[in-house]
Amino acid sequence: MFWAIDWFYKLLGNFGLAILAVTVLIKLIFFPLANKSYASMAKMKAVQPQLVELRERYGDDKMKQQQEMMELYKREKINPVAGCLPILIQIPVFFSLYKVLFVTIEMRHAPFFGWIKDLSAPDPTNIFTLFGLIPFDPTHLPVVGPFLWLGIWPIIMGITMWVQMKLNPPPPDPTQQMIFEWMPVIFTFMLASFPAGLVIYWAWNNLLSVIQQAAIMKKNGVKVELFDNLKASVARKPKSG
Repeated sequence: MFWAIDWFYKLLGNFGLAILAVTVLIKLIFFPLANKSYASMAKMKAVQPQLVELRERYGDDKMKQQQEMMELYKREKINPVAGCLPILIQIPVFFSLYKVLFVTIEMRHAPFFGWIKDLSAPDPTNIFTLFGLIPFDPTHLPVVGPFLWLGIWPIIMGITMWVQMKLNPPPPDPTQQMIFEWMPVIFTFMLASFPAGLVIYWAWNNLLSVIQQAAIMKKNGVKVELFDNLKASVARKPKSG
């Protein structure tokens, strides 16, 4: 990982741009595997109406519902866990980049653009101080202090992750659906204290994944309902009478 980043740094003259370039290279290397995964998710989205029908038909019989769903997956040659592959691929890459940012001397105090003066340190901005307008550091508060540090790049990362998840069909299980809804928020706060270079990598990777996944969905004849899904997420649900 360091060799690749250093090579691109010598070419581009900026470690931040080098991280972006390495991210593109990694996406190209894992392109066939990600393609297979996104194609499976596109098929999953195509059979979503049938899954809804099964849930309504066997609402009280969870065992029968699961059996029928697995039969549907088998008939349509869908792997329901294929959506996990892009995330699993990122884990070793994420860890290696984390080690590079922390261990290598070259990355210390390496700037990106704008307010990021050190890619190995967390984003210095904080939404809870209105980005410096409030002369108070909430991170020193007991218990909740560590959770009150949220910079611009972690927010960008969280938004790109949320957008990416809105491309995928919602899980049939309400509990899983709730977990997926909250996952971008949890990751946003989790990565807020991580090195800015790592957060920038994750945000850029999410954006590339959105473009790649949308292209594969179109190729498989599945409508990209990103804006419809985003609109449905923020729309107020009608109260039941």
